[in-house]
Amino acid sequence: MSENRLRRRLLAGLVSTTLAALGTAVRAEPDPALWLHDSDRIRNPPGSFSVRLQLTEFRQRQPVAASTLVVYARPADDGGEYRNLVRFVAPARDHGKLMLRNGQDLWFYDPASRASVRLSPQQRLLGQASNGDVMTTQLARDYDARWAGDERIRDGDGREVAAHRLVLAARRAGIAYPDVDYWLAVDDHRPLMARYRSAEGRLLKSAWFRRWQPVLGEVRPTETVIIDGLDPGWVTVMQLSEHTLREVPAAWLQRDFLPRWKDER
Repeated sequence: MSENRLRRRLLAGLVSTTLAALGTAVRAEPDPALWLHDSDRIRNPPGSFSVRLQLTEFRQRQPVAASTLVVYARPADDGGEYRNLVRFVAPARDHGKLMLRNGQDLWFYDPASRASVRLSPQQRLLGQASNGDVMTTQLARDYDARWAGDERIRDGDGREVAAHRLVLAARRAGIAYPDVDYWLAVDDHRPLMARYRSAEGRLLKSAWFRRWQPVLGEVRPTETVIIDGLDPGWVTVMQLSEHTLREVPAAWLQRDFLPRWKDER
């Protein structure tokens, strides 16, 4: 074999090996933590904001109860989890009541008694919606995520989509749900559905995120349908509207401020 031919073969082999290595580098490993960060960005507007929530509870397709809330959310100073103040608007018997979440502390304030009591995020607020469900959360901060494969599912609007299935495990006590199965769209990591489980693995409820609309610079879900884990006829619909970027003062998010809250703020 001539020296030039040998050189050409060696060069071809080197190029082939280099291209194979580059191909391996391009096919990056799945990063479920990054996907979860993406879904948080889609669910939550940037910075401080307020949003109006309409909760409607259905039993066997018949509405049996409803509640209207306004949630004020402000990211913590370290850029981590949100702090939340929830104002009850309706029904009339609940008007003016407040819930405050600051870190792991959750308080309920009733202006009639002027007393604040500690609550659990897992406690039911209305139907299948818990206190924790109406609070703004950063799932990537609260959960470790594991990729459990890809599959095709029907989303909340009835469309068949390709989805990443993540298994989320709570990082600490006090998180509303210890274990969550979470489906994200493969193309943009928008949240599609979730199944919430107890520490023992019992299915508590399922949720579908739907009614996608442009909201504050991003297409976001404006409705969540929550179905009981045992009784599929027990459904709660949570509708979001009036998203507004606004400065939520840190002073509002302190327990000692609750008695000074005024509706006109």
